[in-house]
Amino acid sequence: MAPIKLYGMMLSANVTRVTTLLNELGLEFDFVDVDLRTGAHKHPDFLKLNPFGQIPALQDGDEVVFESRAINRYIATKYGASLLPTPSAKLEAWLEVESHHFYPPARTLVYELVIKPMLGAPTDAAEVDKNAADLAKLLDVYEAHLAAGNKYLAGDAFTLADANHMSYLFMLTKSPKADLVASRPHVKAWWEEISARPAWAKTVASIPLPPAV
Repeated sequence: MAPIKLYGMMLSANVTRVTTLLNELGLEFDFVDVDLRTGAHKHPDFLKLNPFGQIPALQDGDEVVFESRAINRYIATKYGASLLPTPSAKLEAWLEVESHHFYPPARTLVYELVIKPMLGAPTDAAEVDKNAADLAKLLDVYEAHLAAGNKYLAGDAFTLADANHMSYLFMLTKSPKADLVASRPHVKAWWEEISARPAWAKTVASIPLPPAV
């Protein structure tokens, strides 16, 4: 059987979202670098994998999947059913919260506070302030939810909902806005719990952040 192939750049948190799950499930995969700086994501060969020209993309035998959350759903469904508990109402709700509420401000903060400095570009302070305020309000909801007796987002077990948050949570904790996580005791405890999972160390080792970040 052909090995799983993951296409992307290791610095991309959306790519890390997928490597998080692959490592969590102990799946072997080949990483194929797609350098956005050279326009490799717009090359005809890559567009056969993702017609939108975005990373990541995953090839598993004859199956090709793009969009990181769709990839993770595919991986969990095929290889990690324990990450998709039934009944799944709470899981589905928190998967939606991650993609529609958590991701937009978290992505902007990571871009402004982590990626731009690495590229030598100036940070937009107004964007940082706005998105930090939005994320603070949202994480207050997480804090209340976790304080109500939920060890993980969907209850007592680690699920895809937790895994899908990890890449951007990690980048946030390496940014000047790390206190958004650290100042909320239950959010902090949840992050410490999920980031202590053995497979996460392997994922972190693949993220090429400079030592100062």
